[in-house]
Amino acid sequence: MSKVSRRVALSALGLGVVAVAGCEGQSDDSPSVPQSRRTGDNPVARENRLAGSADWKMSRNGTRPVTDDAGQIQGYASATSVNIGESVDFHVSVRPAGHFTVAVYRLGHYGGVGARHLVTSPRLSGAARPVPASDPATGTITCGWPVSWTLAVPKEWVSGSYLAVFTSEAGFRSYTPFVVRDDARRADFLAVVPFTTYAAYNLWPMDGRTGKSLYKGYDAQGKVGGLDYRAFEVAFDRPYFGSGLPSRSQIDRDLVTWIERSGYDVTYASSLDLHEGRIDPSHYRGLVFTGHDEYWSKPMRDVAQSAVEAGTHLVYLAANNVYWHVRLRQGTDGRDNRVMTCYKDTQDPTADTSGPTTRWRQLDADGARAEQGLLGVQYNGVVKTEVPLVVKDAGHWFWKGTGVSDGDTIDNLIGGEADGRNARMPQPAAAHHALLSASPYTDKQDGVHRIQNTSLYETKHGTVVFVAGTFNWTRALADPKHTDHRVQAATTNLFTRMLQPRA
Repeated sequence: MSKVSRRVALSALGLGVVAVAGCEGQSDDSPSVPQSRRTGDNPVARENRLAGSADWKMSRNGTRPVTDDAGQIQGYASATSVNIGESVDFHVSVRPAGHFTVAVYRLGHYGGVGARHLVTSPRLSGAARPVPASDPATGTITCGWPVSWTLAVPKEWVSGSYLAVFTSEAGFRSYTPFVVRDDARRADFLAVVPFTTYAAYNLWPMDGRTGKSLYKGYDAQGKVGGLDYRAFEVAFDRPYFGSGLPSRSQIDRDLVTWIERSGYDVTYASSLDLHEGRIDPSHYRGLVFTGHDEYWSKPMRDVAQSAVEAGTHLVYLAANNVYWHVRLRQGTDGRDNRVMTCYKDTQDPTADTSGPTTRWRQLDADGARAEQGLLGVQYNGVVKTEVPLVVKDAGHWFWKGTGVSDGDTIDNLIGGEADGRNARMPQPAAAHHALLSASPYTDKQDGVHRIQNTSLYETKHGTVVFVAGTFNWTRALADPKHTDHRVQAATTNLFTRMLQPRA
């Protein structure tokens, strides 16, 4: 988020530690319950017993990363997700023209290797495709490149987070992510990958001239400038900058590693699937938002709200969620939802009945649609330097078996961005609302000292909504250099609770 927009949003917060009625000193009322009968014996668990491969990684087999200014090989997918039995197209540019392949990998645990190779295209002929100019009114960059290869997804493939790996015969390599869905399969959990946020941060091409995201663009001297140079709309029909791995997508990959290593019954979707109405929350015990999930349309939020009302749990494993209200529209080729609009602090000239594309908390004068009303906490700053999470309400069932006490710390768990409770904003309809941490940090943008809160509330029907409130949570679950057994145990408690039968 930009410095200007954050200061507008945060100028009056001054948050401190708060006590929430009904949760202070809450006793451990969580019985020991067995895992779901599907945990450890489901399509994802069986898939992860197969042999993995690390050949997708950069530098394997002598491969080298691309640069946006040279554009040695880059591409994008025709959709953020595809159902099994359907097809997805890949649009690839090779500069200079030459041969290349597209290899497809499914991300997971796979004994620690992290992915499994599924298929590689035939040897393909590639050509250099043009880098289009940005739209002078909106800054949108839409490639419109021809189809280079079509993947027909076999029905026996397992839903998951996938990577297409583009490798030229000259040895250059880049990626693009996509999701394989299984619309007919019910599962305990649905993992939702934040492609709308991926698109918002995409500065492709970072060539010193052309690239624009919803945050930045280039000035006349070829330097990255701020809001004055940004786009108001971004297209999905273009590569992601650099290697093609979207900004902050490591958060999502860490979650995929942990949830699949744990053997949970999970299936996958993209945030566009929420928008397009493909997700029926009643098919799942919980919706798990895998990473930094900042950009939400009204249909997306409606699905999440209806999930809570219908008894489906929500889990947000990062911070700064449901912050910007966006619209989606057709691309230049007439396909639906290939361009995302967000004017932010600039007047939205084409606002529709859902309201202008600004912060959710600013859509109403009284902040009635602030994200805290759904989540229990909301974004409150950028963490200047990583700090410890400070445990709060250690008697809560979430912390059971972790050995923590109030005031204990977990090093470097608060980083990137942070959430906290704002007493002046809407509160969720909760029977119990626990703030599980109260972690002081300094905001990088304005130097103000704030408090981070990890939040968990339960409705009167036992529906759980959890927000980690930091970018480093999934790192503590799966990154070998940063794993923490207390975070792993607490997150396991959370998933066990969501699998518990309810009346």
